Amino acid sequence: MRSEHFLENQKQTASRRKAIDLWFGRLGFVLMLGTLGVLAVLLLNLAVNGLSRIDWHFLTSFPSRKAAEAGVLSAWVGTTLLMLVTASLAIPLGVAAGVYLEEYAPKNRWTDFIEINIANLAGVPSILYGLMALGLFVYKFKFGQSILAGGMALGCLVLPIVIVATRESLRTIPSSIREAAFALGATRWQAVWHHLLRYSTGGIATGVILAMSRAIGESSPLITIGALTFIAFLPPAPLIAQPPFVSFEWLFSPFTALPIQMFNWVSRPGEEFQANAAAAGLILMVITLGMNGVAILLRRHVQRNIKW
Repeated sequence: MRSEHFLENQKQTASRRKAIDLWFGRLGFVLMLGTLGVLAVLLLNLAVNGLSRIDWHFLTSFPSRKAAEAGVLSAWVGTTLLMLVTASLAIPLGVAAGVYLEEYAPKNRWTDFIEINIANLAGVPSILYGLMALGLFVYKFKFGQSILAGGMALGCLVLPIVIVATRESLRTIPSSIREAAFALGATRWQAVWHHLLRYSTGGIATGVILAMSRAIGESSPLITIGALTFIAFLPPAPLIAQPPFVSFEWLFSPFTALPIQMFNWVSRPGEEFQANAAAAGLILMVITLGMNGVAILLRRHVQRNIKW
């Protein structure tokens, strides 16, 4: 009798767990549809309001006080250059810091303190990074209100995200990979370079995608360091005809960006400026999706060449 009662209780428990799993799955599906619905409504609203404004003239014209003649040339060029500086700073430093903390740093109170602070920095409001950049990069280092200062501010903003993503990706690699490399006589750096980084490329690329997607839409750090809301010229070209054929003058040029240009248009009265802001929002989302697409393709290309 006791065994039959025990088996009956086990069946009831199993059925309850299956019911809970089923309802949880349905709830997750509904929440996913709700999230995608919000995104679809946002895209539809932007498309209805701004799609008619997007043409070649809009992409190749400078901002203007007349809504019909205004464009986003200086804004999307500034955004592109900002992302170049941000990626050049955040990706190498973030990956290197993540590798050091996970594979080289001793496990003690000091590293625990660093890990806690890195995790906390990932959630710090972006305006605080703008204030830090204003005092450090603009005034202390004399970079001024330049692309370099803006890119470094955004780089500091997303650096903790890259570090955390790198560490989490390295933790997913089985310890047997490390042990096998060491058993064959590999140094720690050889194990990291030839095995761990290759196998963790997917997770690191995902973290980089999230980091850059956050950076491209930030406006408060750029406004804090003094980015211009109206600019009718482009930075100097990075490539020149004379040796050494590369110029870095553009790093110290004033700039604007798509989020700032959108803010400027939204704050103005008139439906035409609202349409311009919606069109700029669509362009910003296309650039973001393009960056994500390139990163995903690179990740898949690297993963195809990896043999476990």
